[in-house]
Amino acid sequence: MPAAIASTPAMPDALAASRAPSRPWASIAIDTDIAGLAEIWRAFEATALVTPYQSYDWISTFVETIGTAHGMALRYALVRDADGELCALLPLTITGRSGFRFAEFIGGKHANYHMGLYAPAFAAQLDAQLTTLLLTEIGTAIGGLDALAFVNQPVTWQDVGNPAALLAAGPSPSRAYKLALIAGDGDATLKRSMSSHARKKLKNKHSRFRDFGPSMLTRATTPDEVARVIDAFLSQKAERFRAMGVPDPFAEPAMRAFLERGSLETGSGRPAIELYALDLGGRAVATYVGAIQGERFSGMATSFDMASETVKTSPGELLLAELIRLKAREGVAVFDLGVGEARYKTTFCDDHDDLVDSFLPLTLKGRLFARIARTKRELKRRIKRSPVALKIAQRASGWLRSKRSEEE
Repeated sequence: MPAAIASTPAMPDALAASRAPSRPWASIAIDTDIAGLAEIWRAFEATALVTPYQSYDWISTFVETIGTAHGMALRYALVRDADGELCALLPLTITGRSGFRFAEFIGGKHANYHMGLYAPAFAAQLDAQLTTLLLTEIGTAIGGLDALAFVNQPVTWQDVGNPAALLAAGPSPSRAYKLALIAGDGDATLKRSMSSHARKKLKNKHSRFRDFGPSMLTRATTPDEVARVIDAFLSQKAERFRAMGVPDPFAEPAMRAFLERGSLETGSGRPAIELYALDLGGRAVATYVGAIQGERFSGMATSFDMASETVKTSPGELLLAELIRLKAREGVAVFDLGVGEARYKTTFCDDHDDLVDSFLPLTLKGRLFARIARTKRELKRRIKRSPVALKIAQRASGWLRSKRSEEE
């Protein structure tokens, strides 16, 4: 598909121009051909603020598999300064829902963090007014949008403020959990991040797990190993969601293609996704899927074999502890366990990333969309903060699903 190019629109009149803040950007281009952006994107992300979920290899793998399967309308906003240097890149998908048309970051629920790529100095120059102007111009350049909807955005990244987070409507329903790794010493990291009681429980689980025989942490790098670990991961996930009575988001064929393609080396010499298994007698009793960018490893998903006799020893937690030790040895600085509340996350992590949601209306209809979207996210956040409300919501959701199944 050819690239669609749009320049920053001029201010409508001299009076408006005199009131506008001084832009630190000179042009905006909207591209539709991700393959043509490979070289410039990879070069930019080497120095830009970027999460693992906006690296070129992660995004392109997602686009070529899940994006293609769902027929996503994709747009890449490239922001340049007066010297023609790239200073921001926003990978977006256009979504139509309930009569509204809005842009959001590529990746959906499969990406824990949603953020653009920014040159650090450029991001530092943007206040709320300039960010509103920049995003409005991007929306105008794309055309036909009612709003921009950016959820699960980190407030800061690498100690620099995320510009779009300045427009936050409020905190996201969940936060993301992380821990800083002590270089070369995973045990010291776990000693710092975990309580003495949690470490003792983990040690006891590991002792009981050893009774089942020798085990090893395996990283899947060859096509055969990748296929084996993905088989285990998808099977374990399917069983888990079946037991919970909820739809399996990993069931679609495009998900397998995404994991397979992402786990093999790409043009950058490093795969976008890393797959790990805790193997016992050649069988994966737990798996872990993660993405890495720079000095940060980001957990995407984990699973364990519910039918295994090892299940009471929490093999998923044992795998995670081994993975933390491995990443500390490899020099990874930050290990995050992704968005969402779970007991194991608070057990292992002593820090978190605050996430926010921003909704920028571009039309009159977009104002209605933003109001509805803010209300829904706030309601979701309140439900997640209340154990009673969360239990009621889960029961109601299960009842609705069972009714739909009966009707089908």
